[in-house]
Amino acid sequence: MNASELWTKACEHLKGVLNGDVYARWIEIIRPVSIQDSRFVLTVDNDFCQTWLEDNYQDFIIDALRTAGAPAELGIRFVVNTTDVSADPLSPTESRMPPDQKAPSPTRRRHKANGVAQASPLNPNFTFENFVTGPSNSFAHAAALGVSQSLGRAYNPLFIYGQTGIGKTHLMQAVGHRVMLSPGMSVSYVSSETLLNEYVESLKNRTTMEFRNKYRNTDVLLVDDIQFLAGKNSLQEEFFHTFNVLYDAHKQIIMTSDLPPRDLAGLEPRLVSRFEWGLVTEIESPDFETRLAILRYKHSMMKVRLPDDLLTFIADNIKSNVRSLEGALTRTVSFASLNSQMTLTVDMLRNLLKDQLSDEHQKDLSFDDIQRMVADYFDLRLTDMSSKRRPRSVSAPRQVAMFLCRKLTRSSLPEIANSFGKTHATVVHACKTIQDRIQVENDLRDSVREITRKLGRDPVSFQI
Repeated sequence: MNASELWTKACEHLKGVLNGDVYARWIEIIRPVSIQDSRFVLTVDNDFCQTWLEDNYQDFIIDALRTAGAPAELGIRFVVNTTDVSADPLSPTESRMPPDQKAPSPTRRRHKANGVAQASPLNPNFTFENFVTGPSNSFAHAAALGVSQSLGRAYNPLFIYGQTGIGKTHLMQAVGHRVMLSPGMSVSYVSSETLLNEYVESLKNRTTMEFRNKYRNTDVLLVDDIQFLAGKNSLQEEFFHTFNVLYDAHKQIIMTSDLPPRDLAGLEPRLVSRFEWGLVTEIESPDFETRLAILRYKHSMMKVRLPDDLLTFIADNIKSNVRSLEGALTRTVSFASLNSQMTLTVDMLRNLLKDQLSDEHQKDLSFDDIQRMVADYFDLRLTDMSSKRRPRSVSAPRQVAMFLCRKLTRSSLPEIANSFGKTHATVVHACKTIQDRIQVENDLRDSVREITRKLGRDPVSFQI
């Protein structure tokens, strides 16, 4: 069976799994190229489509190919237009297994900036209408909506922080979409990593003025993962001046990060100060009701119908972030579509998602677990973790415990503060103190890493 025949059969299966709009928008644009070294090469029109498909539909496509008769070891490789097929095989993303759910990448959309039509990197699905609100994100949602209605005046800058995969990028880009409804308005979206690469390239090519104009002549600047500016002094200097130009011109700035500004080690104080000029708001992990609402919304976009008890099971057990939640739903729908004659039960679903469930359960460290481990390590009593005693022999380990609660759990700052009998501000100060100290104190860094390992976690994965 050649590539074209295999793809035709796979598409027949995909039509039965995905609703018509999704299929027309994302699957019909794909063209089969060839099968090379156990890889099915598929081509798309641009890099935005490539990344979106890799992040959201790769597992569906792999299952469809297997249903169509492809061998189990066949992987897929997306390339941008057919001229890239012979490119370095390490460049495009390849996978034989469904990828981890990452932030959905954008597709192209046209808008006017400075009178010139440009391609917008905003994800078309990241709108206010597609954002499911709940107690964990309602304040951030209201703030973003307010910003979109009063650019440069309501909250400027708007700084949204929270752990990975809970909707920061979605909310930020929703503002961008709302702004673009107004004729003549320009929106620039960029990740800190891309910003760094563009800056380095501008230095290399002596085009720094073009780099500056790109981000200083925009109505709205959206910067994702601002924490990656840490330690990059030259880029911080450049961003400092860009920030000032935009702020003074009453242009809107929105940033996202995994931590609040004051907790970001390696950022210049003058930047931290400016990031706090407007509104700093947190998005927390969604509660059960919000997770279930998200699943039902995503499920409504698929052709395969799942019983509500399966959605409830997923919502009740996948708690870490929205991406993991969507990944579990995708895997469940894919399995159900491949086994349409079988009635999927909760027990079967538990087995299907066992690896993901195992990862979820491993993340469930309690405050008590962490406090006991820290107390044992520093030879203290457990009650010292929440006592009012302030000698350094007690206060320093207590700060370590607060820091690890912040790093190793999905709990909010107020929840952590309550477990120690302290204030929100005390926890913020403790986390920043320990973060700063482990950068320069080897003994403390080794101690924190050892405690982390004793708790069954990898300190490297938490940047400790």
